[in-house]
Parts: sequence; structure tokens; C-alpha cells
Amino acid sequence: MEFELTASMMCADYGNLEREVKNLEDGGIDSFHIDIMDGRYVPNFAMSLNDMRFIAKATKKPLDVHLMIEHPNNHIDLFLRYLRQGDTVYIHPEAEYHPSTTLQSIINAGMIPGIAINPGTSVETVMEMLRIVKRVLVMSVNPGNAGQMYLPYVGKKITKLLSMKEDMDFEIYWDGACSADKILEFAPKGVKGFVLGTTLLFGKGKPYGETIQNIRKLKF
Repeated sequence: MEFELTASMMCADYGNLEREVKNLEDGGIDSFHIDIMDGRYVPNFAMSLNDMRFIAKATKKPLDVHLMIEHPNNHIDLFLRYLRQGDTVYIHPEAEYHPSTTLQSIINAGMIPGIAINPGTSVETVMEMLRIVKRVLVMSVNPGNAGQMYLPYVGKKITKLLSMKEDMDFEIYWDGACSADKILEFAPKGVKGFVLGTTLLFGKGKPYGETIQNIRKLKF
């Protein structure tokens, strides 16, 4: 069974960021997930524009840029200028007055448009945007911090999105508290990719390649 694995780089060792990128790349990661936080939309600061620029230069693998910031349209050009065609940019619909305008800017720049859905955001409130985006990042934890507990009711939201994805032409990605049992349950149902953080990938004392290969060998 094919599914994508993306590394949550806010969990990486920033004292050796270039080595972290190389080890993950050599280990078989599919893409790099970049969490940008402004301390306003979420009560935390994570990665910066310069972190994103560095990783974009350090790898040819795709980037998944997750903008957890207020009014991303005010700053979207800052991010888009350093990304490459085929990279993904996610925004949170609640963070923008007119999210479709921001999504169109992402499309015009040749990037893959996406929205991130918080645990408390209903599918019904983003229904029209599902026809615009190509990726939906489902947050299984409240955004802003690594190492949180999975919120079980998110599974029902994923089931609803899975029933719509073919008609509306989008793929579903999982972000937050991603463990092996979640991949075993949701990859066969049609979830396309999984963001790996401290639950499964980082801080385990094992080579990244070993962990990534073990995930790909899961018995479905």
C-alpha cells in the first residue's frame, strides 16, 4: 500500500539542521513539513521564514508549508517567492477574511493549494473550499504544539472527508499524534499522507531510515 510520509521539522535538532535534512532524505522521507506560527493564531512560535528558506535550499524533496498565522494573504508572497512549483502551502480558513483569495495566490504561483482543518472546525464550514484545494490537512490535535494527545472524534471527520474526496478531487493528510496504529487504520481507508513528529519519528534514538522503513513495512 502506498502512502506518503512527511517529517515535521519543528521537531528536528536545530543544532544540526542540515544533517537532519540529509539523514531524513537519505532515510526515505517523502517531503518536509514546515510549521510557521506567529504567536497569534496559535499560542506558540515555531519555524521561521529563514528556516523554510534553508530547508528549501538543502533538499530537492517537496516542502509542505503549514501557515498557522493570522491573515496569511498579507504575507503570502514572502513565502511563495522561496518555494518551488509542486510545493504545498496550507492555510487555516478561520485565519483569513477571504481564504479563497489566498488560495488563488498559491495556485497562481504554481504551488499546491491546501487547507488545514482544526479539530473544532466542521467540514460543513469549509465545503466550498474543498472544490478549490488539492490537499486537506486534518489536525488530529489542536494546533500549536508537538506531543499532544489524539482527539478521537477527528476520525469521524476523516470518514466524512473520505466520502467526498473523489467527487471534489482532493487528497487527505493527517497531522498530529501520528502513531503506527493510526496509519494502519486510516491509510487503507484512503488517507494519502501522514506528518511524522515526536510520536513516531523524532527523539527515538534510532536512525530515521530504520524508522521510516519499519513504517513502510507495516502489515495491513
